[in-house]
Amino acid sequence: MKALVCAAALAAGLATAAAQNVYSLNVVGYYNIPVAAGQMVMIANQLNTTNNTLGALIPDGPAFANFYKYAGGFTAYTFDDLDLEWTPDGNATLNPGEGAFYVSPVATTLTFVGEVLQGNLQNTLPVGVQVMRSSMVPQAGLITTDLGLPAEAFDNIYTYSGGFSVYTFDDLDLEWTPNEPTVGVGQAFFYIKAAGNVSSTWTRNFTVQ
Repeated sequence: MKALVCAAALAAGLATAAAQNVYSLNVVGYYNIPVAAGQMVMIANQLNTTNNTLGALIPDGPAFANFYKYAGGFTAYTFDDLDLEWTPDGNATLNPGEGAFYVSPVATTLTFVGEVLQGNLQNTLPVGVQVMRSSMVPQAGLITTDLGLPAEAFDNIYTYSGGFSVYTFDDLDLEWTPNEPTVGVGQAFFYIKAAGNVSSTWTRNFTVQ
């Protein structure tokens, strides 16, 4: 089970902030993604850090773990347990809103630690291009109803759990078919915005309550 734990930073300023009706505090936290041995998982980093690279976010493998970043094709990175680094390098990004595949030869747990992004958050959804995306905040729910992802006719979402599940937006009934997908904390997915639609932005105005 993925778990999210958050703590409000700058607690000493709470009284002053409340008096001024300022509610945007820095919030830090963590969540875990359990990975079974040999199981490919679509992962997301939804907590911002000063260094959102593979080497910084997942610095300790395990040995022969693989990370696959997608940009029109996959680039593979493998953890070298002798040099304790990713090869060919650990510079691939996993920023909030991005996604990647991860697979480990042994059971492990990935832990992400960082700051919950707040305010006006924007994640691009280019037309006619398959991209790997995730929520920019660690929140689970229905992709459009709860997480606010905009959808147009024939847009497709592909989630992965041992195989792909496909969801298509029906612009006549204004709903996802066969049903609206639910994504969890730390879960990424493929998104294809159908040709002919407009390039849209997945905008969240998010504040931790």
